[in-house]
Amino acid sequence: MVELTDDGASVADRSWTACINRGWECNWLLPTDAGSGRCFSCRLNRNRPASDDTIALEKLAEASKAKRRLLIQLAEMGLPVDPFYERDGGLAFDLLSSYSGDGPVTIGHAGGVITIDLVETLDDYRERLRIQLGEPYRTMLGHFRHEIGHYYQSILVEGTDRIDACRDLFGDERASYADALERHYRAGAPAGWEDSYISEYATMHPWEDFAETFAHYLHITDTLTTAATGGMTLHASQFGGVVDQDVEPRASYADVGIEEVLADWRWASLFFNAVNHAMGKADLYPFTLVEPVVHKLGFVHEVVQQTGRVTARPILV
Repeated sequence: MVELTDDGASVADRSWTACINRGWECNWLLPTDAGSGRCFSCRLNRNRPASDDTIALEKLAEASKAKRRLLIQLAEMGLPVDPFYERDGGLAFDLLSSYSGDGPVTIGHAGGVITIDLVETLDDYRERLRIQLGEPYRTMLGHFRHEIGHYYQSILVEGTDRIDACRDLFGDERASYADALERHYRAGAPAGWEDSYISEYATMHPWEDFAETFAHYLHITDTLTTAATGGMTLHASQFGGVVDQDVEPRASYADVGIEEVLADWRWASLFFNAVNHAMGKADLYPFTLVEPVVHKLGFVHEVVQQTGRVTARPILV
């Protein structure tokens, strides 16, 4: 975070200025010589509500906070974020509202374009859908993380030498998505799904299983690195662990295996769930990581590790 004055800010020997969308709560900067008035995050918006739709733009401002958090995490992991305006199939966001002139909006990903319904920023709307669909968790940030999982499967797994291993774990993504969709909403998740999947939605199709797993990987690692930033240390003995066993979340898990990630997460999630209970709320992380899911998370971790070792373009410019 840097202080912004009337003259902008100076970072890394460059002059920076505020994004033109600062009035809509964007707090990112861009170089004064960028040739644009919008920051990198805002330039990734391919479509947004009309300028006179002030209600929808308020929801855009709220959703954009989650998008910026997503982009920062991707940058920290070294994952590629190639904009749609620089190459075909590059990352783009259509942030639209079902409650405005945009009409019905379907959340999803296709060809690098992530579509999000801004109505999901409304707590009552989102909670009603969560209950209706039997979901334990539904947030705007969760939507972004799920859909970016589809994007990375398409560019980092499909068409690469990773695809066979991916199919062994998640299933064959060439299966009919339309048939899977119809079957899921007609019959629901199969009995015993908890033994192999992170969520009921993950059972619908291999694409959804990968995206759900990718989203959970981002949930876990971002929460752990946030705890590390705050200098948190947990004494696992307080939760029934080995006496004097300390758990210190890491600022980065790029150089360790998934086992160490999940070992830290086991104790951290127990603690965070207990904190939520102290406030009269449900579990912060209401999921169970069974062995097949751990293997899937391990695959995602390896993809992120291998990709992150390649120097990625800084996303703030």
